[in-house]
Amino acid sequence: MRLRNTALGLAPLLALLPQTVLAAEMPAVDTGTTAWMLTSTALVLLMVPGLAMFYGGLVRTKNVLGTMMHSFISISIIGVLWTICGYALTFGQNALGGFIGWNPDYVLLKGLDDAITNGVPDYVLAMFQGKFAIITPALISGALAERVYFRGYSLFIVLWFLFVYCPLCHWIWAPDGWLYNYGAAGVIDLAGGLVIHVSAGTSALIVALFLGPRRGYPKHAMHPNNLVMTMMGAGLLWVGWFGFNAGSTIHSGLDTARALTMTQVSAASGALTWLVIEALVFKKATSLGFVSGVLAGLVVITPAAGVVQPGGALLLGAASSIVCYYALQMKMKLGYDDSLDCFGIHGVGSGLGVLLLAFFLRPSWLADAAEAAGGSWTALDQFQVQLFGMGVTIALSATVTIIICLLVEKTVGFRIDEQSEITGLDYSLHGERGYGLIHSDT
Repeated sequence: MRLRNTALGLAPLLALLPQTVLAAEMPAVDTGTTAWMLTSTALVLLMVPGLAMFYGGLVRTKNVLGTMMHSFISISIIGVLWTICGYALTFGQNALGGFIGWNPDYVLLKGLDDAITNGVPDYVLAMFQGKFAIITPALISGALAERVYFRGYSLFIVLWFLFVYCPLCHWIWAPDGWLYNYGAAGVIDLAGGLVIHVSAGTSALIVALFLGPRRGYPKHAMHPNNLVMTMMGAGLLWVGWFGFNAGSTIHSGLDTARALTMTQVSAASGALTWLVIEALVFKKATSLGFVSGVLAGLVVITPAAGVVQPGGALLLGAASSIVCYYALQMKMKLGYDDSLDCFGIHGVGSGLGVLLLAFFLRPSWLADAAEAAGGSWTALDQFQVQLFGMGVTIALSATVTIIICLLVEKTVGFRIDEQSEITGLDYSLHGERGYGLIHSDT
């Protein structure tokens, strides 16, 4: 039984115990794994300013700060909510029939002070998972860029975190989550193909349709203000993704090496494939195409990095770039304004990975799944599990997002007024200008 601090204090009692007894009672910290998890936590947090730069460079000059604020504010809002109740709602035991988790000891993280799991302090695990919770709603901001009130966006991510992210995270990642235990080996989602990218991508599409297009879209071209910044942001995302995927093994060993390798292979494959497509279609390669391919390769491998091999990662990265490229072309034909392509890349690309990973599973993984099933377990069996998980994720994300959009619009307001949109978010909502330049409508 693990000794915990109490209101009375255990220091006098502990002082009386022999050190050999303390060593037996207190779990040992695995310093190697803990060091890697601390590094991974920092890498995932690095992705938030990376995302801010990526999105900020793609919007018009008058909206660059407002757009970057959408990513940064998530660090504070979701960071506070995660501490107060988010960790308790996601990794607590089943409550409300398994719809959500709950553990009062996790409220304000008060039960984690001396807790150690598998050699890693629970504080580290909580902070690592908290960074995932932070970046997920920030991804959605790409679909509503340049046309929402800051207050409306802030309320939106609060509600979305509580009623979409927390339940879905519990279902798929908590040890007693029903999708975690669905089928022989559960729904496979190493680092958030469903929990993060499909959920955010689905909600992004709903928000884009609810808000309608930016004024002037698509009649008037809306050129990126700074592709240099976008490329730097993509670079930070690529680096951070190693912590994102490899850190999700919650280990420092063979599985970690596998996840890191597949992440690199898929991202490189996705970037190269997108450039080849552009070379064939436009006879030139673009920086925006390159970073789009990088992201396509990263999101597709996110659910699959722990279970596929390099050949599968190469094919998944290439397939994701091809499918995402044509998804963006369909956006232009259909006319909806997913401003920065959250649905077209995150939703479509990661959804593809969630499904196709079933056909690239490592043979040893399939053998373990067959043993767990008490018989045979094939790629098709796992595909059906993955497809079910995808359907559940889309249904929850779409339904709840519609309700949240209506609620935000009717209370604090969501879609910004016409004059403020024309002036730009930076000056209208924040009283600042991103570059200190004379204001223009570009």
